[in-house]
Amino acid sequence: MTKTAIVLAGGLGTRLRRILGDLPKPMADINGRPFLQYLLEYLIAQGIENCVLSVGYRYNVIIDYFGERYKDLKLSYSIEDEPLGTGGAIKKAMTNVDAQDIFVLNGDTLFLADLASLYDFYRSNDCEFAIALKPMRDFDRYGVVVVDQNHRIVGFEEKKHRESGLINGGVYVIKTGVFGGLDLPASFSLEKDVLEQYFKTRRFYAFGFDSYFIDIGVVQDYEKAKLELA
Repeated sequence: MTKTAIVLAGGLGTRLRRILGDLPKPMADINGRPFLQYLLEYLIAQGIENCVLSVGYRYNVIIDYFGERYKDLKLSYSIEDEPLGTGGAIKKAMTNVDAQDIFVLNGDTLFLADLASLYDFYRSNDCEFAIALKPMRDFDRYGVVVVDQNHRIVGFEEKKHRESGLINGGVYVIKTGVFGGLDLPASFSLEKDVLEQYFKTRRFYAFGFDSYFIDIGVVQDYEKAKLELA
């Protein structure tokens, strides 16, 4: 299993502004600790040894807090001088790693998917891209990912109220050459410009994990995180 991960930690946290002040979203206080710290603890528990933090807005706050190492996790930083979108941020951060494939995680969600199982799934299906999906019930905040019986992605559906569905949990395994040959600008969305545009012609797969999931992107779930992660 690859021991390297990229964490997208450049979020502005616009919807949490009254709570965050001028902090970057991954530094949101959860019971006296930044949310990002919970995510790094998870990576350590999963056997990750090297983590590239993709940072942008007020990145010095993150660098000053965590430095070059957090416990057994070696940290490095990929700094966005201007917003690159999720895809552009990943592409830039990939220049900091030598691995042929890497984990990528959103810095404002905590999804306790088993990374070893996701990686085994990725390798056994010869994927270019594998997504950890979270089964959800009675929701309207997220779109859903549609897969066939072999777990290959066959579609994406927009947000609406649903009784159940599989959402993108923001945890990926990616072949580092996945963006090669794609017509992409410097700033692009991983979700809209890559996954939704190329799933029909590329080997993009997804697998469900019914593990703990929290997304602190809105105030209600930020408050929920403080209760659940106490």
